[in-house]
Amino acid sequence: MFTNTRAFSGFAVDDLQRARSFYAETLGLKTEVLDEKNGLMVLHLAGNRDTLVYQKPGFTPATYTILNFPVDDVEQAVDALAARGVRFERYPGFEQDAKGIARGNGPDIAWFKDPAGNILSVLKEQ
Repeated sequence: MFTNTRAFSGFAVDDLQRARSFYAETLGLKTEVLDEKNGLMVLHLAGNRDTLVYQKPGFTPATYTILNFPVDDVEQAVDALAARGVRFERYPGFEQDAKGIARGNGPDIAWFKDPAGNILSVLKEQ
């Protein structure tokens, strides 16, 4: 039924301008505000994987990873993001090094949050 449908994903934030600044300036993604009044923005991700970002009243951050960024070198990505003010999260049950990188249980991965509190990650590209 949906074989040829161009599905896309989306997630909510509490403040569209803060989100745009973070995703465009801190992460270096191409963003496009579709409707500022109604709080709609698109992240133009590699591979034509556009993702909708929308401002939601009564917003609550996701408690799971909403967006993963595969990279060649997780440590280098963590260092670059940390230099831009990004803080990395620590989670019980994961052995993480001083930089917050978990290794040895799947791909190397480090989690961080956007300004709205949504969880993102950088992980070793497979």
